[in-house]
Amino acid sequence: MSTGPTKPTPNGFENSLRPEEEQNKIDEMRKLIGPLSGKLALYCSDASISRYLVAQSWNVKKAAKMLKASLKWRLDFKPEEIRWDDVASEAETGKIYRSNYKDKHGRPVLVMRPRCQNTKSVEGQMKYLVYCMENAVVNLPEDQEQMIWLVDFHGYTLSNFSIKVTKETAHILQDYYPERLGIAILYDAPKIFEPFWKLAKPFLDPKTVSKVQFMYSEDPNSKKMMEELFDMSLVESAFGGDDKADFDVNKYAERMREDDKKLSAFWKKDDSSASNAQPTVTADPSLEPTNSDSDSEVLDEKVEKPSLDVDEEELSIEETLPRTANVKAV
Repeated sequence: MSTGPTKPTPNGFENSLRPEEEQNKIDEMRKLIGPLSGKLALYCSDASISRYLVAQSWNVKKAAKMLKASLKWRLDFKPEEIRWDDVASEAETGKIYRSNYKDKHGRPVLVMRPRCQNTKSVEGQMKYLVYCMENAVVNLPEDQEQMIWLVDFHGYTLSNFSIKVTKETAHILQDYYPERLGIAILYDAPKIFEPFWKLAKPFLDPKTVSKVQFMYSEDPNSKKMMEELFDMSLVESAFGGDDKADFDVNKYAERMREDDKKLSAFWKKDDSSASNAQPTVTADPSLEPTNSDSDSEVLDEKVEKPSLDVDEEELSIEETLPRTANVKAV
């Protein structure tokens, strides 16, 4: 996991600031957040703070508010404590997994296969998504802050779409993992996906939408883009690559249990190094973790949870389907 300051390339950030300007923004953020210790101090590296600043177009107050909401969520949800055995039942079919290859920029790749959905619990599905995100983050190289999503739409049907899951996925990705997504490649999306994409887009930030790329196996431009991004000899055949091996949950479980050890080691680091790298501030110590319940109470201040209250039952799939559908590349 990268803990150093961000760089404009190749990590994917749209950084229009000079290094000294960026550092000034980071320092301003730290003054608004106040002193931190333990896991929160490790999380709030310069690179992490920069991601929130980029997500909010370098608006310090908005970025600080967003970061405070993330810190409260991390205190409550404890994503760093989720382990493979907690989510193994969700992972059995390979509906989401981290590939054993990275793209040519060193970005980890999460493969998603909607047809392989095997549970109905949104809570369980989101817990597994968070586990996968944390796993990808801990496998980032030092000069990289983003990952790739490869979505395999082969076998996709109407039953694979859920408004609630889509909303919650967008909420977690955008609010708690800002600027972690480099590119989301939707591969061979069928025509029936177009109305669902139209339903999903309102829940997505325009920056996120701009990172979504539709690619097709029969399209020469898609093939060229895939070859520019990946060593295709390592990529699954579902995405036009040479790897024809099926997902093996037992082998994957071995990898994840080893990664769990890596994750535990990272979060058990002595926070003195992270603290020493941060300026001592006295402003607003509201996020300093304690052993009392006051952490959550303080973090509730001025933190507004995005409203995602749309009843799935209120949306008729039949009503959203156009008479003709033609998905075009974005």
